[in-house]
Amino acid sequence: MRDLNERGIENEVKGKTTEMKGKIRGDVGDAMDNTSEHIKGRAEELKGKAQKNFGKGERNADPDNA
Repeated sequence: MRDLNERGIENEVKGKTTEMKGKIRGDVGDAMDNTSEHIKGRAEELKGKAQKNFGKGERNADPDNA
């Protein structure tokens, strides 16, 4: 079983990737005056931020990560 630090790093990376994709999608939707894509992009960005912060929490909770 992987430890919390490894899972935390993985979640941080995946979260940051999702966050960036969402930001781009939202910006494209905004530039094209497409409200639906703008909202979907911002939602994806928030999902990524949550996952990234969850990963940080996992890393901080790992007793071996001092």
